[in-house]
Amino acid sequence: MKRIILAAIALLLFSGLAVASGGGLDSFLTNLNIQAKSDMNGFSVKLGAQFGIPGSQVQAVIRTVDTPADAFMVFQLGQMTGKPPETVVQVYKSSKGKGWGVIAKELGIKPGSREFHALKNGDLSFGGEPGNGHGNGRGKGKGRGHNQ
Repeated sequence: MKRIILAAIALLLFSGLAVASGGGLDSFLTNLNIQAKSDMNGFSVKLGAQFGIPGSQVQAVIRTVDTPADAFMVFQLGQMTGKPPETVVQVYKSSKGKGWGVIAKELGIKPGSREFHALKNGDLSFGGEPGNGHGNGRGKGKGRGHNQ
């Protein structure tokens, strides 16, 4: 019975339905971790392809962070802020346990900005599978205030 349930969950994940359910960042990351753990090699390849990162660098980040979804967030925040993954990993390590919102702020994503809302809502994309569909989460980390 458990195998049938796990197979059904895996099928939903690979069809993109579970990732597109739109339950916020925690839900998006939980689903991403489930997907990654069911096919770590495929996850790594998709991650590298999506962010234009060589496989060796993807593997290095995956080994550095706690979960596969954290590796996704390192590359996502790097893309949003224009910062290299190494910089994002340093902030991740120094702010561990404080949450992705704190890390995003430390990297320059302003609360209230389109990018911050995309993160909060889990409105992100992995492997062409959107979060809840309100945007692509690929801004430059600039808010609506000064220095747009």
